[in-house]
Amino acid sequence: MSLTSAMLTGVAALDANSQAMSITSSNIANVNTVGYKDSEADFSTFLTSSYGSSINEASVLVNSQQNVTQQGVLQAASSTTDLGIQGNGFFVTSQSPTSTSNLYYTRAGDFTPDSGGDLVNGSGYYLLGYPITTAGGATTTGTALQPINVSNLEGSAEPTTQMVLQANLESSATVDSTYTPGDMTNGVVTPDFTRTINVYDSQGGSEPLDVSFIKTGANTWSYEVSYQGSAANISPATNPIATGTMSFNADGTLANANSTATPPTGNIALTIPFASASGLTPQAISLNMGTVGSSNGMTQYDSPSTLTNAGVDGAPYGSLTGVTIGTGGVVTAQYTNGLSQNVYQLPLATFANPDGLNAVTGNAYQASENSGAATINDADGGGSGTIQSSSLESSTVDLATEFTNLITTQRAYSAASRIVTTADTMLQTLEQLPST
Repeated sequence: MSLTSAMLTGVAALDANSQAMSITSSNIANVNTVGYKDSEADFSTFLTSSYGSSINEASVLVNSQQNVTQQGVLQAASSTTDLGIQGNGFFVTSQSPTSTSNLYYTRAGDFTPDSGGDLVNGSGYYLLGYPITTAGGATTTGTALQPINVSNLEGSAEPTTQMVLQANLESSATVDSTYTPGDMTNGVVTPDFTRTINVYDSQGGSEPLDVSFIKTGANTWSYEVSYQGSAANISPATNPIATGTMSFNADGTLANANSTATPPTGNIALTIPFASASGLTPQAISLNMGTVGSSNGMTQYDSPSTLTNAGVDGAPYGSLTGVTIGTGGVVTAQYTNGLSQNVYQLPLATFANPDGLNAVTGNAYQASENSGAATINDADGGGSGTIQSSSLESSTVDLATEFTNLITTQRAYSAASRIVTTADTMLQTLEQLPST
């Protein structure tokens, strides 16, 4: 190796260690960056052979290699929209809430709503997902990805479709042999037992229904259900809206809630005939009187008639209180009335070679030929990891390792500088040789 080559090798070593120092500095600077993946300085030799000689001159090259696949520790966070990924995958994001043509991928899940309610992380990348538009949690993954908005979700109400009645009818009540359907509602006879139960319509309004009973024979009772709201709300504006006859066994248990039903049943069907002027459509409700042959619903014992329990499903209108996000990436809206609704499905993107992704500003990545195209699947499926709500993935930087790298890099840089100065001294010595 000539003195000039030695000097150039020293310069190459200075340059390589300068780059290594830059990589270490970047790691230390990002020790608190959410989802940051540390980089390593990958040194390699660069060999040249002198012509006709076996002497190898070894210079040095350095490349930065980011450890994208390394898992950071998940740490607890206060917000439900702070998200961490356990396992493979990246959040799918865009730089604008109005354009999703260019996709960026990140593990930085510090998402918060912007002024419009769209979830955006600290680097300005908007979280994307699929809207859930069908009942039962099915997703329309064939639709385009769109920003996850947690502020513009409408309130929710749920109409009553099921009623459950648990009550005892006094077996020693006097039989009324003159009763005809409608007499209790019309005031012709006084019911032996009646109660008002409120149900919910499709707009979340409370609608009162009277359920009345009168004994019409041995172990036999007739019932009427009448609507107690404004008569203008129903069409025809007449009551009762349902009538029937129920029977009991000799042991006081329910025999049949509808004497016309075969086989015997504990359920009766009724419909509130809402008029179009009310803004509502007719509402079908199933009234559960209990299990045939059991005492878990309506009973007939010789004790005063009493209501044990009356339950209805449905709920009044409720406004949005917040969202929760499950491990499978389902975003669920929570409402003040206790209802919840699945509104978005968060996907995760995986790559054949994640370490081949192109890093961009903001701790994000773009697909490259080296990484392969993104495969986008629902979280917790298709090789994707799970999403942890109220968690953030910490930086993978190890300060102890980086401080050690600082020392070794500084020493290597100093040694390389000695190569240059020593070669320079030798050249000066050569220049001072007498010419003869």
